[in-house]
Amino acid sequence: MNHIYEICPMRILVIAPTKSEIEPFKADSKGVEILITGIGVPATIHQLQKILQGNATDLVIQAGIAGSFNPEIGLGKVVLVIRDTFGDIGMEEKETFTSIFQSGFADKDEFPFSNGWLVNSNTIFARSVLPVVSAITVNKVSDSLLQRRQSIDNFAPDIESMEGAAVHYVCLLENVPFIQIRSISNLVGDRDKGNWEMKKAILNLNSELVRLLEIVQD
Repeated sequence: MNHIYEICPMRILVIAPTKSEIEPFKADSKGVEILITGIGVPATIHQLQKILQGNATDLVIQAGIAGSFNPEIGLGKVVLVIRDTFGDIGMEEKETFTSIFQSGFADKDEFPFSNGWLVNSNTIFARSVLPVVSAITVNKVSDSLLQRRQSIDNFAPDIESMEGAAVHYVCLLENVPFIQIRSISNLVGDRDKGNWEMKKAILNLNSELVRLLEIVQD
């Protein structure tokens, strides 16, 4: 008996918090599915979990903008996030923040965490030329110097977003390969929108998203 094998294309799901962040890409996004999750951890976890439970998915790509702690990562720069964590789950006493791992309320090495981080081992990090960064995910962005210092002291992150760790968390638990790319729109703590580079960040994000898909589909 002759067996005929059909090569099935990868099922790639591209997600973003808002439509505006990937609007240019959506106009020419043939061959991939798109999900707008909404802003924040709860919406991202719910929407992503729901779609993964009902559909076999080969790769999740999260694309969005982010704030940078690192002045060497210029506005408009696109980065790959190799590890992320929830940066504001814990306790604050006398202006000192203690994470749930530092306090002993959670095991820093209990899966999917590794030393308190949600680490991505996707092979894309060996194939892409984008800078690789560490990130934190927060429920509140502000101009608070105290919050900025606490984040740096506890995590030494390069960037922050409001959804990234949610994607790492769900995909690691569901054993679904994933990639998080972010484009820098502002410096963390600077709430003066006149200093932001939102249009540049979105333009560069969408250009790199197209290049990334060419790599993973090659």
